[in-house]
Amino acid sequence: MLTKRNRTPSLDIDRAMYLYFLGLSTRCVAKALLFLHNVKRSHVSIWKWIQKHHPRKICSKRKKIEEFIVDETLLKVGPELIWLWIAIEPENRQILAQTITQDRNMLIAERFLSGVVRDYGKHPVSTDGGTWYPMACKFLKLKHHIHSSLEKSLIERTMQYIKDRTECFDDYFPCRQKNCKLKHVRHWLNLFVEYHNKEMIYA
Repeated sequence: MLTKRNRTPSLDIDRAMYLYFLGLSTRCVAKALLFLHNVKRSHVSIWKWIQKHHPRKICSKRKKIEEFIVDETLLKVGPELIWLWIAIEPENRQILAQTITQDRNMLIAERFLSGVVRDYGKHPVSTDGGTWYPMACKFLKLKHHIHSSLEKSLIERTMQYIKDRTECFDDYFPCRQKNCKLKHVRHWLNLFVEYHNKEMIYA
């Protein structure tokens, strides 16, 4: 299938996004496409492919999930700081859910966890002990415990991996829109999770 505007084969677009989410910048991806596949496209074109791609709904393969390992971290988006919330499962280290918010409190934690429960059912929740989690878990009738050393290592590696990728954009997500609603950030994160989970499946 060919795109209407630049007539780039979808296979080349998939290759570009795969290279991008392996950690290459859009400029390096453009160079790799030209060198490996003789496809000449600018780094701007590659960025547009990323923004236009519609990732599938985050979904780990239906399997037995023992628990949710949950954490949150700050990301810099332009001049702002936002909270990124992540839930993973320990066996295959796939990301089950993610969201971004401007605040961090019990109500937001409860809303995030309720979405995870809706998609995957009720399971024990492992967290770092943030005060917003125990009450949220109690409200949702979920068992809660503090990270073990293994659980802490798994979630911290996932968080650091995401933060390392976002730092490739000069420590922020580029956006030229005034009063940005962070739609482009959510889109990027959904796409990142799709490729991350594929990588975990075949790891």
